[in-house]
Amino acid sequence: MSEFDFDLFVIGGGSGGVRAARIAATHGAKVGLAEEYRYGGTCVIRGCVPKKLFVYASRFSEEFEDAEGFGWHVGERSFSWRQLIAAKDKEITRLEGIYRRNLDNTGVTCFDSRAEFVDDHTLRLTATGETVTAKYILVATGGAANLDPDVPGIEHAITSNEAFHLEELPESVMVVGGGYIAVEFAGIFNGLGVKTQLMYRRDMILNGFDMDLREAVQEEVAKKGVEIITDDVPVRIVRRPDGRLDVTSRQGRTCVVDQIMYAIGRRPNTEGLGTDAAGIILKPNGAIAVDAASRTNVEHIYAVGDVTDRVALTPVAIREGHAVADTLFGNNPWTVDHSLIATAVFSQPELGTVGLTQDQALELTPNLDIYKAKFRPMKHTLSGRDEKMLMKVIVNADDDRVLGVHLMGPDAGELAQVLGICLQMGATKADFDRTVAVHPTAAEELVTMRAPTERLRGA
Repeated sequence: MSEFDFDLFVIGGGSGGVRAARIAATHGAKVGLAEEYRYGGTCVIRGCVPKKLFVYASRFSEEFEDAEGFGWHVGERSFSWRQLIAAKDKEITRLEGIYRRNLDNTGVTCFDSRAEFVDDHTLRLTATGETVTAKYILVATGGAANLDPDVPGIEHAITSNEAFHLEELPESVMVVGGGYIAVEFAGIFNGLGVKTQLMYRRDMILNGFDMDLREAVQEEVAKKGVEIITDDVPVRIVRRPDGRLDVTSRQGRTCVVDQIMYAIGRRPNTEGLGTDAAGIILKPNGAIAVDAASRTNVEHIYAVGDVTDRVALTPVAIREGHAVADTLFGNNPWTVDHSLIATAVFSQPELGTVGLTQDQALELTPNLDIYKAKFRPMKHTLSGRDEKMLMKVIVNADDDRVLGVHLMGPDAGELAQVLGICLQMGATKADFDRTVAVHPTAAEELVTMRAPTERLRGA
């Protein structure tokens, strides 16, 4: 009989924690899991899933306009924010039910409670006060949205959490930030008819992405009507008697908006977790420090997902959780390769990317061939919309290996997933070249670009 209540106890019912719990249970481990809010985590409850549903909703305004170019005459249109919210809530409830059933079906014991460390093998369930012990503990508590506490009036601001539950759609909004969430929500609000400003502290949105992609997305987002304000941040927010907000910026701008939404990054969710009691080392930003196997400095305590501040993407957390479970209980030790991860930004237009940016590739080798095509998608030859698509392939000129592919346009995220397989397999430009094109598609540009648009050669 084990000296512990559980072989594995997971703190957090998000994607990474649930995957680890389920896989460990299928390997025969006795598993417990504690979740203080709703099962599914940020992605399912207040992140990528409801956001993608909002993106779909916001695209219809352009689809109605584009239809006329193809002979359709669309009648009177109206939009119900409350109907969208109700439909979204119904879908999230359905998905949460699936998460719970999957845990039950694999024999995981679930606790609807917050769990905090008492010591390195013991956790207190705050809902009941009871304690449980585990041989291994996995922390999968995710992250939380940031606000800027130094801005007077910041209590009037919302984050993406609240944006999913607004009672009314605002007439005007300022989105603060320039990353995934900020750019996506700017597109959502704009597509739903909200007067939208995007304020970012840097000179160009989407820091960390390939520069050509950043420039192209910023240009297209602005053409769609989002007012992009760069090199600036709010320094004061004041609630007016009429309920609207006066926003003053560092550069002296003054704006009046109905809502201001901050999307300036997320912080690892370790506050009040009791990591000190367990002896767990945290990074300066509060993230749990782990090795390549997701193990903390305490040998039997692991952490996965956003709480580790490695790659804050749901599929990465899922892979990390799966690896921990297989390693501990499946007699199959493996680690996650974080070096080549395909990702998408559901901006408008959409962005998909896998591999190295041009600047990153130059750190690997000074000899690059750059293939780039920027063109009007076939659909817009009839719709009349002034929107471009971008495709960029970065090739190591020394061995012909494709180092990165960066896309902007319809279904860029879908393309990035398939391209991720190609790059994982070590595809070369010659492999692309001998692939027969699918015509007529935008994606055929990836296999028909024969001559580099730019050759970069070191000394």
